[in-house]
Amino acid sequence: IDYTGTEPSSPCNKCLNVSWDSTTPCTCTINFTLEHSFESNVFMYYGLSNFYQNHRRYVKSRDDSQLNGDNSSLFNPSKECEPYRTNEDKPIAPCGAIANSMFNDTLELFRIDNDTKTPITLIKKGIAWWTDKNVKFRNPTGDGNNLTALFQGTTKPVNWPKPVYMLDSEPDNNGFINEDFIVWMRTAALPTFRKLYRLIERNNNLQPTLQAGKYSLHITYNYPVHSFDGRKRMILSTISWMGGKNPFLGIAYITVGSICFFLGVVLLIIHHKYGNRNTSADIPN
Repeated sequence: IDYTGTEPSSPCNKCLNVSWDSTTPCTCTINFTLEHSFESNVFMYYGLSNFYQNHRRYVKSRDDSQLNGDNSSLFNPSKECEPYRTNEDKPIAPCGAIANSMFNDTLELFRIDNDTKTPITLIKKGIAWWTDKNVKFRNPTGDGNNLTALFQGTTKPVNWPKPVYMLDSEPDNNGFINEDFIVWMRTAALPTFRKLYRLIERNNNLQPTLQAGKYSLHITYNYPVHSFDGRKRMILSTISWMGGKNPFLGIAYITVGSICFFLGVVLLIIHHKYGNRNTSADIPN
């Protein structure tokens, strides 16, 4: 579901020119229909286009020691984070361009049945890699577990509406170990990408996870992409016993196999036409 809003008829067109420092969030709703039921667990992604997370300076603009909970790096971030290292003489936590541009739209899904909207339960935990959540990202340490006190003396990234210790109300999903933040910090290799946003688990083996029918996507539109001709979309996907749908590997295998077959035929023709057919065992002088 593309909800960028560039088309005048789109419900999200009114939010197209939203800015980072907008005081009032813009909201819009897009209705859509699922033609087929989703039987297994469903994965909700957000997708961005024309967003180059693979730019060399962008990829380097972070401080892994700070993200791993090192207290000295928290107050003295790496110079690689410039120009998002400090703000008003206070160190930024988390510093760097990657963190500063974190995706912050809010997506909510509803099922419409007889004009009644029923919210779909979206699970926000379990979306990050285990190694990222438990090894690479750590909150600062100190007396007590009060994140507000631990981050005292730092400031939020320039484009963030609230500091890092207010990303979530649950302690095991707040600060540097917030899973939305962790997912965003794993940069994408291509300018068009998608990142896992939420999980929809199957609770009843007798009923599909998402039944075919009408649904509504409620969007709190905070993330500006129109200035760089980007696009935003919401993706629903599921998996089968063979895994998820990913055409990249299939296309890569077919392409490489076709090239190898073509080169094999060419080399075979060259060998038969120009190869040395001398069957004598004598070594020529």
